[in-house]
Amino acid sequence: MALDTTLRHGLRVQIQVIGALILRELHTRYGRENIGYLWLIGEPMLLAGSVALIHLGDTHHRGNILPVPFALGGYCAFIIFRSIITRAESALHANQPLLYHRMVTIFDMLAARAVLEGASSTLALALLLAGACALGAAEPPARPLALLAALALMTWFSFGLSMLVCAVTYASKMANRLIHPLVYLAMPMSGAFFLLRWIPEPYRGWLSWVPLTQIFELLRIGQFESFDSPYVDGFYLVGWCLALTLAGLASLRVVRRHIHL
Repeated sequence: MALDTTLRHGLRVQIQVIGALILRELHTRYGRENIGYLWLIGEPMLLAGSVALIHLGDTHHRGNILPVPFALGGYCAFIIFRSIITRAESALHANQPLLYHRMVTIFDMLAARAVLEGASSTLALALLLAGACALGAAEPPARPLALLAALALMTWFSFGLSMLVCAVTYASKMANRLIHPLVYLAMPMSGAFFLLRWIPEPYRGWLSWVPLTQIFELLRIGQFESFDSPYVDGFYLVGWCLALTLAGLASLRVVRRHIHL
């Protein structure tokens, strides 16, 4: 009973700390000028909306896959990955003074940013899809739970990887310069703008082992009624997320020993 009470108290404190860090991140990143916190969803909406506008007049559908929601879903999900990873490299340097507070950890800083990026891109996608449906360029998601599961897995996967990125970039300036190029090089191979069934063998088989492509396949399952994919393995994806999370926690524990306040 005492252990259960301690765990619940610790979890409550952890949630409060992450919530406070989210509010701090919102204020320091967007402030209260212009549209203020609305930039949280305005930025991903502008980026994803610009990509979707290219396909607005496209009448070429491949297997009832509508081009506008296809582009919106792919880009919004990739924004989650890109934003969490690229912001992880500066998280420790920018927030290092917060470690003076015993309750704040590096994990909390990265978790707050991951929650913020995942929530903002998910909300932006919902608003953009609603607008596209109103214009007749899209249909409501066929399987909303599968769509949300894909976005949640993308956030979790990116968060686990971000912990490794944070630790490596803190220790190496060279790694710090490589993160942005590597993230953008990952875009063509991530599955954000293609389906695995469109790719010829043997490349399809190789790409099917990449967790990002499976997450995007799950996203399409959630979006389109006529689409199904044999390449999505939930246990495989959860296994990757768990492995990255454990590796990330271990790397943060190592790097914490080298931080001098």
